[in-house]
Amino acid sequence: MPDLKTTTLPLLPTANGVVLPGMVVTIALESVDARAAAAASELCAGRLVLVPRVDDRFATVGTIAQIEDRGELPGGMKVVVIRGIERGLIGNGVAAPSGSATWVQVDPLPTGEEPSGRARELAREYRAVIENILDQRGASQMAELFRGITDPGAMADTAGYSPDLTFEQKVELLETVDVEQRLEKAVTWANDVLADLALKKRIHEEVTDGLEKTQREFLLRQQMAAIRKELGEDADGEGAVEEYRRKLEESGAPDEVRSSIEREIGRLERTSEQSPEHGWIRTWLDTVLEIPWGTRTEDQLDVTEARVVLDADHTGLDDVKDRIIEYLAVRKLRAERGLPAVSGRGSGAIVALVGPPGVGKTSLGESVARALGRKFVRMALGGVRDEAEIRGHRRTYVGAQPGRIVRALREAGAMNPVFLLDEVDKLGSDWRGDPSSALLEVLDPAQNHTFRDHYLEVDLDLSDVLFIATANVIETIPGPLLDRMEVIPLDGYTEEEKVAIARDHLLARQLERNGLGAEEVSVTDGALRAVVADYTREAGVRNLERELGKALRKVATRLASGEATAPVAVDVDDIRAFLGRARFFFEAADRTSVPGVATGLAVTGAGGDVLFIEATALPNGEGPRLVLTGQLGDVMKESAEIALSWVRSHVEDDAGASRFHVHVPAGAVPKDGPSAGITMSTALASLLTQRPVRSRVGMTGEVTLQGRVLPIGGVKQKVLAAHRAGLREVILPARNGPDLDDVPEAVRDDITFHLVDEMSQVLALALEPVAEAAQAA
Repeated sequence: MPDLKTTTLPLLPTANGVVLPGMVVTIALESVDARAAAAASELCAGRLVLVPRVDDRFATVGTIAQIEDRGELPGGMKVVVIRGIERGLIGNGVAAPSGSATWVQVDPLPTGEEPSGRARELAREYRAVIENILDQRGASQMAELFRGITDPGAMADTAGYSPDLTFEQKVELLETVDVEQRLEKAVTWANDVLADLALKKRIHEEVTDGLEKTQREFLLRQQMAAIRKELGEDADGEGAVEEYRRKLEESGAPDEVRSSIEREIGRLERTSEQSPEHGWIRTWLDTVLEIPWGTRTEDQLDVTEARVVLDADHTGLDDVKDRIIEYLAVRKLRAERGLPAVSGRGSGAIVALVGPPGVGKTSLGESVARALGRKFVRMALGGVRDEAEIRGHRRTYVGAQPGRIVRALREAGAMNPVFLLDEVDKLGSDWRGDPSSALLEVLDPAQNHTFRDHYLEVDLDLSDVLFIATANVIETIPGPLLDRMEVIPLDGYTEEEKVAIARDHLLARQLERNGLGAEEVSVTDGALRAVVADYTREAGVRNLERELGKALRKVATRLASGEATAPVAVDVDDIRAFLGRARFFFEAADRTSVPGVATGLAVTGAGGDVLFIEATALPNGEGPRLVLTGQLGDVMKESAEIALSWVRSHVEDDAGASRFHVHVPAGAVPKDGPSAGITMSTALASLLTQRPVRSRVGMTGEVTLQGRVLPIGGVKQKVLAAHRAGLREVILPARNGPDLDDVPEAVRDDITFHLVDEMSQVLALALEPVAEAAQAA
């Protein structure tokens, strides 16, 4: 019977194990505290108290133990053999009699009276569970040791030997003084262990008895790995296969695509690593699993905010902005009304922006992506001649790779980006194929939900992609491809719009690029208008930005050299000093001051332009009746022949001229089209009647042999060109009257439009009156 009085003993802390009463263990004295406690125990006849350390505290109950033996390991480490005697309640620390050991007060805890019937029943249950555990582990001979233990408390304390209990569970067992509670915990934990063992045994039996498909495959793979190892092949091939299977599970690929990928993974397993096909299969798997099959960005459905973003990035271009807002509004309404998002066949959006260079087609694509909250990718098509650039190479070729559509989706990281097809009008074709024909499937909403790349050979859904194509001229785009796109023309900017763009966008960008601050330099609207009118005459704003950059570099030079101090104000006179003499001026009055010159309007790849057509009479004699120069195309040559025939039959020629020469400057620029017909007729009529053409009048329209004026295209661009050139009257075919609605209101207010049906009306409006012509002569 232990002494129940409070005693003072040295404390030996344990951090990794718990010693319960009745246990005999060997403890290595690794720490200073352990060695000090073992040495101090000699003052107490070899007795000390073992207390587990849990996190930052000691357990409330320890084990009073007796050191049975002391020794030393071959490495010099001292060890002691300790036998647990009884539990003790840890009290306060006390001053050490000597040495550095920690001494504490310990109250031995009584073992209790005669065990209850419940305790004996729990002890028998615990013994049965433990014997079952030992039997399943093949250690049934150890069960004999438990048959010699009759005390229920001692039976519960044998759980301290169990490797299945955690350190915290063993501490909890030590701190549980009541025997019944201690046995209940031990039985519960032992039953959990037995359940785990039973589960493992059942799984083991299923594996050995059934060898289901997955286990059989595992064994076969192990055998294949052993064979590869014997053949000296790469040992990580099996790991690569498992990695591909893991990526496939995470990819979110459609079922059809998943089947194709699984089939290729199976081929990879069966293919020797020495075979070239092994590398081809791995490359294909890497490519197809990098496609963001299940990834889509969420559209920002705030229509007002999207409009703010578009307006902040670009001035004007209302047609394009309205189309994007309409697209967004439809998606918002469907989402609000619980309708599923439109996808699949016929749901794709394909927009073509056609206009001269510098009007913002490419940058508009980035702005649209930002407004929608989508990823943005760009594919430059200028000069592309190989069909494989679009559809990819077939896998039979060495070095085959997917087309640029697939690569762009992989770069975007989502299946619904804004996809800009830049310069679609400059696609080429040769013996390698026609890329514009390959684009027919990509840009067809009825087909692109099952786009098939030659390299991947699996269906790719492009119906969620917003395609934006850009082009300078529409004539070079093949008809079937053009039919699949919604064309939105961008015809250029008015002078006021250019001034606003320069003030709101270009100026800030050029200030930053030239190291200047907004507070250092200010440019007046008059200066900007001078740059627009006198130094740039274009549909876009690229040259305008260059000229602004040039002027600001002059300012930066003055500030850096000390010639000027901030702030610097740039006005009209400063523009003349910075940029030199004006490059453009209103030349219509000078060019049309003599008979035989008329001002026409045309559309080129750079936008609208003013065209001066000159006619003169040649001496009568042998030779062609009409000489044409200026790099004219066949259609334009025919227009000149028609114009001459009409003039000769309707205009009196007092001089009797029979041979004429028509020239269209500039001679180095190719020209074609029927819209210069009335301009050529007017120039020839002016020559024969010696009545100059009015300098403020420009004209465009096709003419027939009967003198009818037929409609033409490009009205907006031509009118903008006339406005830039200072013309204030424009003659148009009557059937082009509705096209004037597309012309900005500010331009319509500055120009007087004459809508005509007959050449006689054109001559009445364009030629100077007879009296004024005679006076001028």
